[in-house]
Amino acid sequence: MDVTVREAVPDDWQECGRICYEAFATLAARHGFPPDFPTVAAAAEPIRWLINHPRIYGVVAEGGGRILGSNFLDERSFISGLGPISVDPTTQDHRVGRALMAAVLARAAERRAPGVRLIQIAYHNRSLSLYAKLGFDVRGSFAAMYGKPLGITFPGYEVRVATSADEAACNALCVRVHGHDRAGEVGEAIADGKAMVVEHLGGITGYTTGITYFSHSVAETNDDLRALIGAAADFGTPGFLVPLANTELFRWCLFNDLRVFFVVNMMTTGIYQVPAGAFMPSVGY
Repeated sequence: MDVTVREAVPDDWQECGRICYEAFATLAARHGFPPDFPTVAAAAEPIRWLINHPRIYGVVAEGGGRILGSNFLDERSFISGLGPISVDPTTQDHRVGRALMAAVLARAAERRAPGVRLIQIAYHNRSLSLYAKLGFDVRGSFAAMYGKPLGITFPGYEVRVATSADEAACNALCVRVHGHDRAGEVGEAIADGKAMVVEHLGGITGYTTGITYFSHSVAETNDDLRALIGAAADFGTPGFLVPLANTELFRWCLFNDLRVFFVVNMMTTGIYQVPAGAFMPSVGY
C-alpha cells in the first residue's frame, strides 16, 4: 500500500478520532487493559482540539483513498511534545506509524526544536522498539493514578487558582526544576482558569495546569505536589502521571486509595536535564 502524509485539516477530526479510539482500544484489549478512552466521542474531542489548535502541528496518513492514522506535535513551549499517534488497526504492518513519526520529526528538525518528547504506553513493545530506533531514549517510567478526589488540605500550603500575575513565577520554577519553561502551556492554562498554584512560606512553590493525564505539574517538594493533588476536584481517566522513581509520592497515592491504571515511559530526543525538584508530566511529556 502506498502511504502519503499531509497536514491535518479540521474536517479530519471525526475519522481521526474514530481511528484513535479503535487503535488504543484494540491495543489495550490485546494486553488485558481497559481502553484509554471509554468511547469514540471521548477520543474524538481531544483530536478535534489538537487539529484546531494554532500551535499544534497535526498530520494524517492516507492510503487507498482513506485516512489511515494521525500524529501531532505540540509546539507551544520550548520542548515539543509528540503524540498521540494512532494507526487504524486494519492497516498495521504497512509502516504507517513510521511515516507519521517521520513527518513530525521532520517538522521538529525544520523548526530546530531543541528537544522532542513523548509518553509511550509501557506494555506496547512495538512502539517502544520503533521509538528507540528513531533515536528516542527512555528517561523514566510513570504510573497513571486514578480514583476519587481526595479533598485533603495541608496546614501552611495554600492552593488557589493561578492568575496572570503568577505566570512568571511558575515559569521560573519550571526552569529551576527542568532547565526550561513550558510557558505556552502555562499561559494557556491560566487564561482558561485551569491552572492552580500552591503557596508556602510566602512564595509560589508549585503549580499545575490540572491534575489530569493531559496536564503537568512542577514543584519544589513532594509536599507541594501533595497539596495540589489533595485539592484537585477530579483526576479523570486514566488519571495523572506519577514518577515511579518518586517512591514517596507513589506510595502516598496508593495509601490514599488511588490506583494504577497503567504504566508509561517518557522518551526523549535532544536536550534533557534530570529534574531538580518534584514534578508530574503530562501525556505530552
